[in-house]
Amino acid sequence: MNKKILIIEDDPDVRLGYHIRLKANNYDTFFAADALVSITEARKHQPDLIILDLGLPAGDGFVVMERLKANTHLAVIPIIVVSARDHRGNKDRALKAGAKAFLQKEPNVSTQQRT
Repeated sequence: MNKKILIIEDDPDVRLGYHIRLKANNYDTFFAADALVSITEARKHQPDLIILDLGLPAGDGFVVMERLKANTHLAVIPIIVVSARDHRGNKDRALKAGAKAFLQKEPNVSTQQRT
């Protein structure tokens, strides 16, 4: 049985990139594009790992981590935060909130054009 990874990311291009790379390495991927859906998907799929973006609609990634850690069944799932936000304060905050790692991603052109 393949390991399951929940990708919580609002950018469809980024989600597709993760999916292609992880599928090629025999992982099953599931997706949530906002903070509200993320908890439902985590409960439904019980993933082995969560990849979490901080900048999400309907609540940011910190809200998602707080909700995951408050649920005894979901609190044990390791979380890797991957974000284009300024890493200085966010990295420490994410690790203190329970993330196993924080990875800085380059902001993409489409995201920059939206803001």
